[in-house]
Amino acid sequence: MKNLTIKQVHEGLVKKKFTCVKLTQEFLDRIESERDLNAVITVTADLALTQAKFVDRKIATGEEIGVLEGVPCLIKDNILLAGVMATAGSKILENYTAAYDATVIKKLKEAGVVFLGKTNMDEFAMGSTTESSFFGPTKNPRDKTKVPGGSSGGSAAAVAADLCVFALGSDTGGSIRQPASFCGVTGLKPTYGAVSRYGLMAMASSLDQIGPITKCAEDAEIVFEAIAGQDEKDSTTTDFCGADHTDIKKCRIGLPKECFGEGLDSEVSARVREAAEKLAKAGAEIKEISLPHTDYALSVYYILMPAEVSANLARYDGQRYGYSVRDRATNLFDIYAKSRGEGFGNEVRRRIMLGAYVLSHGYYDAYYKKAMQVRTLVKRDFEKAFLDVDFILTPTAPCVAWNIGEKILDPLSMYLSDIYTISANIAGIPGISVPCGEAYNLPVGLQILGKSFSENNILNLAKNFEKL
Repeated sequence: MKNLTIKQVHEGLVKKKFTCVKLTQEFLDRIESERDLNAVITVTADLALTQAKFVDRKIATGEEIGVLEGVPCLIKDNILLAGVMATAGSKILENYTAAYDATVIKKLKEAGVVFLGKTNMDEFAMGSTTESSFFGPTKNPRDKTKVPGGSSGGSAAAVAADLCVFALGSDTGGSIRQPASFCGVTGLKPTYGAVSRYGLMAMASSLDQIGPITKCAEDAEIVFEAIAGQDEKDSTTTDFCGADHTDIKKCRIGLPKECFGEGLDSEVSARVREAAEKLAKAGAEIKEISLPHTDYALSVYYILMPAEVSANLARYDGQRYGYSVRDRATNLFDIYAKSRGEGFGNEVRRRIMLGAYVLSHGYYDAYYKKAMQVRTLVKRDFEKAFLDVDFILTPTAPCVAWNIGEKILDPLSMYLSDIYTISANIAGIPGISVPCGEAYNLPVGLQILGKSFSENNILNLAKNFEKL
């Protein structure tokens, strides 16, 4: 029972090729045997087996089960699962237990999913390698000397190592798509507002999105349909009708010239262009396009994101929950300063300070306000491009996975690994990364971008691409 897709699990359960308990126990055993990957922070064996027994009872009595019912999954540790530890990869929350379910968890529970546990991640989703986690770095299953990407590195590594059938991650600037690329799996970032953020620990509220990491595009589609939709607890969400499926023989695909220039590894570029050629042979029209403000997207992101981080992380003050130095402090300021100073890691402190700076008096107009104006220009670039094309193809990342520790002391170099993914978050559009070959014996990801709320279309193109 290895490398099963969601539909294969469903078929196996319905035809009684295996029980849900046996399947769940096999995944739990696999998680234990792959502890050196450090992909999983918390294992919820009792919960998983209880859920599996319930599914088996339904099957035994002849009841129909849904396509996700009994499917074992893992959840990124910044998404709340009631009664289970939720650390966000941080010391400041190392003993925090979630008091309620995130909306996506509630929906997956209703679908009958089996929860195996919580995955490792960059601290508060800040990073591109999963090395900033308080619980240590995650290793890439394809080569354990390499990083798995981040911040959803634990989720991507877990899917790639077959520790679960699918996982949930969060994507603020590429944190689902980039690790999916590095680990050779599929990762979907939905349109902003397509999936509720209620119960997701906020990093940058105008950019964050929850999405699936899976073994194939069809699985991503199944999970997305289960978690998408309007939620009264998240006012940014909306109900929407998915776009009509686009026939691959009639679709127009744009390759942005700004995404194939300096900084892109030649082998990665070759794999992505080969993927475009396959689509062209299948009947798609491929054309070069321009997204003129692409070069500014990274700068805009690293102004807006830290600004929102500094506001969202103000709640971790050592007073109400989480790590506190209350017993060692002499006054209230000491509690705040020391709890945050000791509880947060270097990357989180760096971004809080950057955010406080760009929001400070005298710098707000020069940095934050200007970044918001350029954000509008990035959005307009995509709106204009989608008048001429149905999809945009880019590399997911400019390179393949690098060695663990190689860029930890060079944050600017690490930030550049998200250069092709960040624009989608700034514009709020959906994007998916699918494997498109290898370079240097490591996976390469192809990113497919579409218009807002066109998840059906990009998933359909991804499914068609997998068959080529």
